[in-house]
Amino acid sequence: MAVGEGEQQPLHILLFPFIAHGHLIPMADIAAVFAARGVKCTILTTPANAAVIRSTVDRANDASRGTGAPEISIALFPFPDVGLPPGAESIPSISSMAEQYKMAEALPLFREPFDRFLAEHHPDAVVSDSFFHWCADAADDHGVPRLAFLGSSLFARACSDSMLRHNPAEASPDDPDAIISLPDLPHRVELRRSQMMDPRKDAVTWSFLQHVKAADERSFGELFNSFREMEPDYVEHYHTNLGRRTWLLGPVALASKAMEERGTSCLSPDSERCLRWLDEKAAGSVVYISFGTLARLLAAELREIARALKLSGKNFLWVITREDTDASEWMPEGFAELMAWGERGLIIRGWAPQVLVLNHPAVGGFVTHCGWNSVLEAVSAGVPMVTWPRYTDQFYNEKLIVEKLKIGVGVGAREFASFIEARSQVIDGEVIAEAIERVMGEGEEGEAVREKVKELREKARSAVQEGGSSYDDAGRLLDELMARRSSGTA
Repeated sequence: MAVGEGEQQPLHILLFPFIAHGHLIPMADIAAVFAARGVKCTILTTPANAAVIRSTVDRANDASRGTGAPEISIALFPFPDVGLPPGAESIPSISSMAEQYKMAEALPLFREPFDRFLAEHHPDAVVSDSFFHWCADAADDHGVPRLAFLGSSLFARACSDSMLRHNPAEASPDDPDAIISLPDLPHRVELRRSQMMDPRKDAVTWSFLQHVKAADERSFGELFNSFREMEPDYVEHYHTNLGRRTWLLGPVALASKAMEERGTSCLSPDSERCLRWLDEKAAGSVVYISFGTLARLLAAELREIARALKLSGKNFLWVITREDTDASEWMPEGFAELMAWGERGLIIRGWAPQVLVLNHPAVGGFVTHCGWNSVLEAVSAGVPMVTWPRYTDQFYNEKLIVEKLKIGVGVGAREFASFIEARSQVIDGEVIAEAIERVMGEGEEGEAVREKVKELREKARSAVQEGGSSYDDAGRLLDELMARRSSGTA
């Protein structure tokens, strides 16, 4: 719709996501949230990463067509030539430390197309991933307010802030089982040393995280894919104790209508079959297992998961993303029979329609790596979790799920490592089966966990409705940006 004389041009916000599914997907959902409020949104990324969010953008634009709202656009720039294989433009596409180093070479080269876009279009604000910490200075050079976004919980960011400020691991015994307490948080948070990044062993990552923290602190503010009712103590902590400006917009997945194809340009050929299979199962009888796009499970880990599913007696839907996983290396005797004619279980290879799966009434539990997108999707669907964190913020998220919110049960994961590094801990099948029973069984613990997550589901859905906490936070942010533009602030 053309803007008439005297009418204000809509706000223009540039979104600049990091190149991993867990960062790209919520950023596209944020664009859908803003676009529904009349904001012109542009997402700046590379061609292969654009394919991950294309369906979400197309669905959002289809929903707004005829309303006069601006469409979301995707601006492309070529991935820098640093010697990576063709099409290797994202974190999930790399499989070795050598490729990881090349990816690290490529990322600083993103600044040139970012600077060029700001110079040519001068948007009213930029939402950039916190990992692109140099965006704070680049945006400031162009007089554009920068909002940082990482896609984690406030709880996890507060824990990370405590770790970076105080480095409590430095004074702890050099013992993987040593208990480390994170200071200056609203409640006691303790982790084993083996569950945390060790700055003495990874000085490069430690320095990088310090740069990220400093850049976020000097930015216009921070956006979170969360909602106040989920972690109210940490909203207050972030505002009052840390003095940071924040807006909570989540769960942003609830704004996306592209539920089936969300996050992929190519669904698994098994995806439609899995939904039909779920239709045949009793309510709450299926455990869903997925470790996201980055996890690389050992054959021994796959074997113990299979044993656990056999021991649990539950129906199961299991996503295995590694196409190179040879079942003969891990499948225990008798497991294949459980999947004969799909009677007890089904394995999906590739990308599953996770939001639709979690919202299916047959699903009664979710074995998860505790990635924040998966956590929010489970909460939004009211599905209790069996937690199995592996790296980054996932051990913090487990603390929130199990100890603070009490909407899940852990399997006892103790080993922090990157998605490329090999790990030594293998959780026994009996332990995994017991955790599944604790959240899906008929005991008091399972009933309490299920009741709490259902209560949180209703709060999540209310938060994004008109008058809800996240809906209002989005409105306050956009009002502030519009007032800033009207006042001519640079």
